Amino acid sequence: MSDVETIPLTAHRKAYFASDFHLGTPSAEQSRIREQAVVAWLDRVRTDAAVIFLVGDVFDFWFEYKHSIPKGFIRLQGKLAELADAGTKIVLFTGNHDMWMDDYFTQEMGIPVYREPRRYDIGGKRFLIGHGDGLGPGDFVYKRLKTVFENRLARRVFRWLHPDVGIGIAQAWSRRSRISNQEKGEEFLGEDREWLMQYCREVEATQHHDYYIFGHRHLPLDLAVSPTSRYVNLGEWVSAKTYAVFDGQTLQLEKA
Repeated sequence: MSDVETIPLTAHRKAYFASDFHLGTPSAEQSRIREQAVVAWLDRVRTDAAVIFLVGDVFDFWFEYKHSIPKGFIRLQGKLAELADAGTKIVLFTGNHDMWMDDYFTQEMGIPVYREPRRYDIGGKRFLIGHGDGLGPGDFVYKRLKTVFENRLARRVFRWLHPDVGIGIAQAWSRRSRISNQEKGEEFLGEDREWLMQYCREVEATQHHDYYIFGHRHLPLDLAVSPTSRYVNLGEWVSAKTYAVFDGQTLQLEKA
């Protein structure tokens, strides 16, 4: 885990957090509508955003070949480039659906891309931010798969496939996911059964954070880790369109 990065909040400036846009699913048409909603949201928050965190699974699938990237999502890319060029700080985390990001967003837009949770001091409060996949107890099958997917050799072998073949295979795989099928069942399991809540408690026992910000769960949550610490899950944008905003004093979940 990283050292602490400090992001000051001057008067009337805020930090924004969103995740799990899952652009590309369940259909091109529905994805386009969602992408337009994300772009409209970015336009709204840019007026007072000191920083915008996009906390993983921005895309339902993403893979960077040496000379190509997945087709589509140009409206989001254009808006991110516009904001970055105007001086808005943007931070991007990979999720379990778009873990194969490389350096495209960093080289083209100056947006840093992180794969593991990172610590931040934002407006004097301590944050731990990450997508959340593979954290906490349980989910052992996914943790083994993640080790394979993140292996450099596995990525190199996949890159040997023609993009039409590789991206086609990956898109077929992603269509089996719970978000693609819009399955119900994103229900709160109780604090003792929520893996990310357990992870937050484990970390908090050794190092204090005022806020733990994660995605992945597809369920907006705001739970007390301790009397002085909270775990906030950002939800998703396929149906809920929720995000979090911190004004230097309080952090709230809101709906776009």
